[in-house]
Amino acid sequence: MSGEALLKAVRAGSTAQAVGLLDGMTDGERRAALPALKDLRKELRAAPWNAESRTAYPALHAAGAACHTGAAAAAAWIAGADMRWSQGSPGVLLHVLGDRESDWLADVTHRLAARPVASGLPFALLSGLVRLSGSPTPTTDAYVRGWFENIGTGWQGTGSVAERLRQDPDTARMVTAFFESPQAAGEIAWRFGDGPGSWYNALATVTREGVLDRKVMMDACVARLLRGGPVADQRVFLRLLTCLAPTRDEERERTADWTALACEATPAVAGHAQSVLASLALDGELTSGQLAELSSGVLFRTEKKLVRAQLVLLGKVLRRDPAATEVLLPAVAQAFGQEDTDLQERALKLVERHLSALPPKGGARDRLGELAADLSPGLRLRARQLLGDEALDSVSVVEDEILPAVPERPRLAAAPESAAELAEEVGALLVSGGDVAAFERALDGLVRHAHRDREDLVAALDPVVARRWWKDAASWHSTGNGPFGLSPHGLDVVVAAVFEAVGMHTLHAAVQRGSTEANCRHSGPARAFEARLWEVAYRIRTEPLPFLLATPTWGTGLLEADELVARLTEYRRLDTRPGAADFAQALLRVRRDDPATAAAAAARARALGSPEGYRLAQWLTSEASPPPAIRRRTSGTRVLVEIGELEEIQGLFPPEFRLLGRPFALSKHRWYCRHWDTADRQHWLAVVPGRRELLAARLLHDISTVAVDESRGGAAVLPLLAEADGTAGEALHLAVAYGLAARHPEDRLAAVDALLVLAARGHLDAGRLGSDLGELVERGALKPSRLAESIRTAAATGAHSTVWSVLRVLLPSLLSGLAVDPSSGAGPVRGLGDLLAVAADCAERSGARGALDHLSRAAERRGSSRVVVQARRLRTALAQEDAA
Repeated sequence: MSGEALLKAVRAGSTAQAVGLLDGMTDGERRAALPALKDLRKELRAAPWNAESRTAYPALHAAGAACHTGAAAAAAWIAGADMRWSQGSPGVLLHVLGDRESDWLADVTHRLAARPVASGLPFALLSGLVRLSGSPTPTTDAYVRGWFENIGTGWQGTGSVAERLRQDPDTARMVTAFFESPQAAGEIAWRFGDGPGSWYNALATVTREGVLDRKVMMDACVARLLRGGPVADQRVFLRLLTCLAPTRDEERERTADWTALACEATPAVAGHAQSVLASLALDGELTSGQLAELSSGVLFRTEKKLVRAQLVLLGKVLRRDPAATEVLLPAVAQAFGQEDTDLQERALKLVERHLSALPPKGGARDRLGELAADLSPGLRLRARQLLGDEALDSVSVVEDEILPAVPERPRLAAAPESAAELAEEVGALLVSGGDVAAFERALDGLVRHAHRDREDLVAALDPVVARRWWKDAASWHSTGNGPFGLSPHGLDVVVAAVFEAVGMHTLHAAVQRGSTEANCRHSGPARAFEARLWEVAYRIRTEPLPFLLATPTWGTGLLEADELVARLTEYRRLDTRPGAADFAQALLRVRRDDPATAAAAAARARALGSPEGYRLAQWLTSEASPPPAIRRRTSGTRVLVEIGELEEIQGLFPPEFRLLGRPFALSKHRWYCRHWDTADRQHWLAVVPGRRELLAARLLHDISTVAVDESRGGAAVLPLLAEADGTAGEALHLAVAYGLAARHPEDRLAAVDALLVLAARGHLDAGRLGSDLGELVERGALKPSRLAESIRTAAATGAHSTVWSVLRVLLPSLLSGLAVDPSSGAGPVRGLGDLLAVAADCAERSGARGALDHLSRAAERRGSSRVVVQARRLRTALAQEDAA
């Protein structure tokens, strides 16, 4: 009866009544009540999460903890995730567990303390169990975190954090565990805060008072900094270390640690370590060897501030101790390998200043000559004149242009022979997508196998599409379109048609009437691409095709004329009616650039005697229309383009394909549409292969958002546009210009790839790109600092001549508004100094010569700003005599 009464009290949520019943129950009675409590827990797990179901949880939590007789099972019950948000209070749990043996309680305590921090166990429960059991205080992540939170709050009484640290007997043990546990440190670090009552000051205070061992604290702080970790955590331990205020003796004892931190730690930690070592060095407490070792590591870092500070320190030491020149100058020369030429020049000036103290011959001079080979070409000339090193004469100043290999045009393999192999490829495409070749191969394979043996195809595909969103069509509450509405969702509609998971009324409407949505800037390529998919899905359900006519020969989307004639011949033999969209796509893809081949294919097509044969013959022998007219238009800060009509994509083409040839005007197309998925855009390029400007113009606004609106991913199509065939005109160059100044690094890298591919193929108009960049910067559409990052990346690949040819046109527009007197005119645009640095490097490495408009105005400005220094360097490089 007591078990039934307990269950009734728990169901009612009466914790007090349940605790009273538990106090009067024997261990046997508690064990007997446990199955009913477990059943109630299962019931509540499946119940809706509402106030009624939550009412029973606190009492259930306490009752289950009391009725378990095994320590492991009791700990698992107490830490159960389903009761975490409505559990019994720590006081109640401690009461119902208080009559257990100390060894049992100790086992439960340490099992609970070993739980992850995310378990959210109350510290009051853990600490109470420690007191009840008399066991040693745990040092797990969960317990340490709870202890710090408990000490850091005022709930345990009055007094500061320091006062509570003095009174708690576990302070030394918990602080040591805090340093040793990466997880606990990360969880607690954000609580340290600032101000006189902060943890930093409290720990430093009790350390000075002897509550904590000073040497242990110092060693622990340094050890955590050496271990590394998240920047936020490192900042906490660095702040604590500075609050401990190490003495000079304590700093000197840890010279090796400071050296390791200066060379490897995060910038903030490295800067502190560098300042400590600099103070020791200037007081003569570092040997020349120790300073050289330190410098070799610091001068290899990428942080300019640290490198500059180290060069300043070396300069001070060299002035005070000329005897150290032979050891320290080779260390100074480690900075010759820095990417920033300002740092290289600082190091070279330091070598120039102290070189006379070196012996005329010897290891130090030889080492300087070796390291000088890493200098930029202009500085390398100075080093050659300074060192008189014959080895530097053999290092060419002018470097060969390095461009990526021209992408090869991949030929499509035949469709998979077996349904199982096709299913594997289709599964990969549905999950992660694929390129044009993989998509077209799989599409043709689906058509062939659906025509050959649809049941076998269904059996092979069934495991692949078991979890596709359209698989259970009955679950779609729709009156018309089912799982497919306006969009075929790529290959999904074709696979769904194989399984009859898309309604015939949907397919018929899509094929007969096409899309009824308003035109957007993507409508031309998108509707043509989707029309073929709708048609293929429709024909699978009604009149399966033996194969597709428009499957391209090449991965770019081009189709050889001979192959298309052969396919039409087979259609004629099988008496198969071609699909209108499939045949239209085949016409747009067929190659016509070889008149002799096209004429021979046209003759064979005409001999077929079919309407499609005559249409193909006419298409092959007609002269391709010239590219449509392109007009530049401005929209806010943007520069966009409009294109005229392409007459040849009209006439007998289906309505969805005629949109490709219609004029594209900014004011006549909706800006917002459903074509947000960028995965389809590579397939749009294969709709009209050889005419990439048509697509570039329509995508230009999307691409511009990566720079103007700081969106992400819009420039991913740029490398594909660069690799496609056709004229590289205004639209494509503007698109690359926007991409080069994108907000996100992945978009900038995509633009750099496109730039280099265009250059490698001979399609880059550097003057046009430079002019576009200058105009967009002037209008405020591009940020020069981001542009400088992209340009530097492109130059770093070895494309120095290409990058210089772009900058040669861009820089005059940025320099034109620069006054000679900084105090009386407009200042430089942000990032101009970086662009000038890249330009100077490219000019030196490519051997560029000649004048650059407005460059002298920047070079003649007073001061030593980055713009002035790099303008002078560029002017020197452009005026350099070839004989040098």
